[in-house]
Amino acid sequence: MIIGFGQDLVDMERIKKLMDVHSQKFLEKHFSNNERTLIEARSKTGRSLETVAKRFAAKEACAKALGTGVAHGVALSDISVENDVEGRPTLVISGGALDRLKDITPEGYRASTHISLTDEPPYASAMVIIDVVKTD
Repeated sequence: MIIGFGQDLVDMERIKKLMDVHSQKFLEKHFSNNERTLIEARSKTGRSLETVAKRFAAKEACAKALGTGVAHGVALSDISVENDVEGRPTLVISGGALDRLKDITPEGYRASTHISLTDEPPYASAMVIIDVVKTD
């Protein structure tokens, strides 16, 4: 059963301006250590802007799927986009975002998240679905 859906579209030029002006401060405020490590690695291949933009869109989409946006204790820094062993993006939710996820998950159910990222410069987009399955 789907309990949350969020989608976000980011203009990469806006992200580039934020990074040009506030680079480290912006990254440290909104991105986890793992995300910053990936962004640094991708900067060597010229793909850091796309990486930042897609992950920023994913954080916003997840906050929307939680039903609050960035409010009521949910911060973008509580949402980390990481890659599983096969390279697929996954969400790691902590802090206020995790509290909100627990609040919207019905008793006797387990929540999981699904994420899709894409970019077509000058835009990056993400969709997040939160579903629940009954626990045994």
